Amino acid sequence: MKTQYLHLSAYSCDKCRGPVVSASIAVRENEISKETDVRELGALCLSCGHRQSKATESVGATRDFPPVQWDTTGPADMGHMAHAYFEALNRTEVHKP
Repeated sequence: MKTQYLHLSAYSCDKCRGPVVSASIAVRENEISKETDVRELGALCLSCGHRQSKATESVGATRDFPPVQWDTTGPADMGHMAHAYFEALNRTEVHKP
């Protein structure tokens, strides 16, 4: 039985030192198998909207959160949701309050 896992990490933004949240989704064929089909969803600073794909060592440590099992409710495939999230992160416009 395939199981999908959401991975989250956070690190400091190079521009404003605010929190950057990075996400990816991976699939396991069973409980003891290695994760496959890893899809990066993107990274975004929650303070300024900067899209910083990697943590800079001089800014601070990366905080990796434990993977969370992410079940879909119903027969829908998560691929389209992950793709929509990734596209939203990569829009040319960043809406600021």
